[in-house]
Amino acid sequence: MRERLFIDGRWEWPALGGTLPVFNPATEEVIHHAPAGTAADVDRAVAAARRAFAGGFGATTGAERAVWLEAIAEGIAARRDELARLEVLDNGKPLPEALWDIDDAAGCFSLYAEMARDLDHRQGEAVAVPDARFTCRVRRVPVGVAGQIIPWNYPLLMAAWKVAPALAAGATMVLKPSELTPLTALELAAIAAEIGLPPGVLNVVTGTGPEAGAPLAAHPGVEKLAFTGSVPTGAAVMRAGAQAIKNVSLELGGKSPFVVFADSDLDAAVEWVMFGIFWNQGQVCSATSRLLVEAPLAGRLLERLVCEARKIRIGDGLAQGTLLGPLVSRAQHEKVAGFVARARAAGIRLVTGGGRPRDRERGFFFEPTIFHDVPQDAELWREEVFGPVLAVRTFRDEAEAVALANDTRFGLAAAVMSADVARARRVAARLRAGIVWINCSQPTFSEAPWGGMKQSGIGRELGEWGLENYLEVQQITEYTSPAPWGWYLRK
Repeated sequence: MRERLFIDGRWEWPALGGTLPVFNPATEEVIHHAPAGTAADVDRAVAAARRAFAGGFGATTGAERAVWLEAIAEGIAARRDELARLEVLDNGKPLPEALWDIDDAAGCFSLYAEMARDLDHRQGEAVAVPDARFTCRVRRVPVGVAGQIIPWNYPLLMAAWKVAPALAAGATMVLKPSELTPLTALELAAIAAEIGLPPGVLNVVTGTGPEAGAPLAAHPGVEKLAFTGSVPTGAAVMRAGAQAIKNVSLELGGKSPFVVFADSDLDAAVEWVMFGIFWNQGQVCSATSRLLVEAPLAGRLLERLVCEARKIRIGDGLAQGTLLGPLVSRAQHEKVAGFVARARAAGIRLVTGGGRPRDRERGFFFEPTIFHDVPQDAELWREEVFGPVLAVRTFRDEAEAVALANDTRFGLAAAVMSADVARARRVAARLRAGIVWINCSQPTFSEAPWGGMKQSGIGRELGEWGLENYLEVQQITEYTSPAPWGWYLRK
């Protein structure tokens, strides 16, 4: 495990020499002390990124950058088991989920290698203009230095979502991972060094939000800010960016609805509802945590959900057969427990779960939890819990389902299930969310746009949309006529 920051291609001790404890959430034991970066370290990292960009990386071709991207993908794949184990120790998720994440991270770098090459072919595209004496072409140029702040729920995968498109575009960057889960971001830096990525292109500064994240967001040497996390912190990042009119993209929280019509297949509904809320312990920004069930199916679906939720094996993510690991930290456990306690105090009906498993005295474990008949104005219905807690309501008809689903300040994701595909597609088109799933929940593809409406964020990640985050569009217009323009020198 790395003990130093990665700045300008070198492993550097933090300026103030501080460290932060890294906990295994399954045991509550300290497994490492990560470097605690501060504003001075951010300043060094930004300076290194600026030198790298001006020193030649910003002028590289997409084909050149594709070689580095593919090498990083290969480096991640070669260390798959090691990185997945670190992810489990750091975050708590079950090992099969961590392995899936590592594979997705490698795939993300491979995808953007292809896009980097394609970018070369898109340079200099002609734009039709009405005056034949001029030609107009468009170039896509890298944005410059990017400040990237990522969350703790998918540590390496969220790094890939930001680092890979930035590299493909020709940007340089300073990556600030969550202080709760810094281990694999530092290993990504080690892979970048091993494959010969030029110094200063990727810099990794670990530290807290106030000590490292805020200085990065406010740094005058950063042209682009990319943030994934909570709405309040996203608002602070946006305010910091506004001071210097920075390019800002935000992927924030959600309270995503899952609308299930009565004609849905019961087994499929149970499977997708559970996947949508209990995967990664419910610590997913797009988690379909509000279940809306058409009244005729509600009783049977709720009964099955309770039965299956009680069967979920809870335990250490490295233990064979674990399906639900611990929450990431003591603070997150207390936050989720607080939501549940307030809901119970308000008289909302708890049908299963609600606290620490009886056989888990240590670790930040929390049972799969389901509440029924949750009032529309309840905190549990309106606010993001970010844990394995499902809020359930019934509806009578399609119009009510759409109204209830859209009645939220968030708009990241939504799901709808019905045997009537035409109805499912009709409802999907009316849902105010950036991502809508039909007859499923949570599938994510690096080729498709990811992002939300309303308070769930600004901009899109992944696919060509993620690449555009790190590109500026430059118009080049040329006067090609042999004759003078004739505005001033008239005859």
